[in-house]
Amino acid sequence: MRGLGCVARELGLRARSRAHRRAFYSLQISFFLPSFISVCFCPEERREAAMSLWVDKYRPTSLSKLDYHREQAAQLRNLVQCGDFPHLLVYGPSGAGKKTRIMCLLRELYGSGVEKLRIEHQIITAPSKKKIEISTIASNYHLEVNPSDAGNSDRVVIQELLKTVAQSQQLETSTQRDFKVVLLTEVDKLTKDAQHALRRTMEKYMATCRLILCCNSTSKVIAPIRSRCLAVRVPAPSIEDICNILSSVCKKEGLVLPQELAQRIAEKSGRNLRKALLMCEACRVQQLPFTPDQDISETDWEGLLYELLNNCDGQLKAEVAQMAAFYEHRLQLGNKAIYHLEAFVAKFMALYKKFMEDGLEAMMF
Repeated sequence: MRGLGCVARELGLRARSRAHRRAFYSLQISFFLPSFISVCFCPEERREAAMSLWVDKYRPTSLSKLDYHREQAAQLRNLVQCGDFPHLLVYGPSGAGKKTRIMCLLRELYGSGVEKLRIEHQIITAPSKKKIEISTIASNYHLEVNPSDAGNSDRVVIQELLKTVAQSQQLETSTQRDFKVVLLTEVDKLTKDAQHALRRTMEKYMATCRLILCCNSTSKVIAPIRSRCLAVRVPAPSIEDICNILSSVCKKEGLVLPQELAQRIAEKSGRNLRKALLMCEACRVQQLPFTPDQDISETDWEGLLYELLNNCDGQLKAEVAQMAAFYEHRLQLGNKAIYHLEAFVAKFMALYKKFMEDGLEAMMF
């Protein structure tokens, strides 16, 4: 079990992105869930439900089912009903519910068909003949892509994908919208060239394509894009909102969550609802029944650093802390967090190896 925990912690290094974060917690939950093996003997539907993370299992599927910011949900519903649907720029802190609201909005536009998703791997050829591989999530009505995954080639990805989507027509325009939606995530991480290309493309394909841009902050989005979109800010849920949602989810699971523990999880999550749900589920697999004073595991990068510091000898602590601060600064300046996190791990391993070798030499002489 100790080895499995090490693997989970290693995955935690990659937890800056949503996919890595969910993989980390999924691994944790799978390792420690006592009833995990019994899932294999459940019928197919029960097995799928049992293996779903709470953050996916209880995600609202319509605007009317959203638990907080309900006035904003009503405004989004009115936006759909008015007929003239604009480009949107949805922004707010991580874990505030941006993606959930976008998917609810798409369902309001097109119905349940947007939930029939498929993952597509596309190869785009740049003018320099370079092959760019990009993964997209698509339904018959929309396409979701993170262009920043292509690095400096994000401009080419945006131009080619939007051109492909905009040139395809809906089959039944009498019963469906006469446009498709392209959801672009992490728009604030796009290069300036890509953002200018996006501005030109927005104007060119307005008749058959609508864009929903998603980001944490608009400060790095160029003004021409901001001016062409309706900005929708999704604030972080309050501590009270998170406590109510955690209690509701636990009640649906047949569990009793102490109010004190819910309050501690909500505060420790930094008002990040996704992180709070994952932390609550991790608490469930570590200890049942819940107790008000039970431990809440540290998450991601911060937890790894604290664990390293607690298990290092005194002379190593200062070097590890200085190294972590250096790579944290590099991480904020760069676009790909995983590169800097892996560099931190490699540097720590080299540092620890040298420390052990020096210790062995000192013991021998």
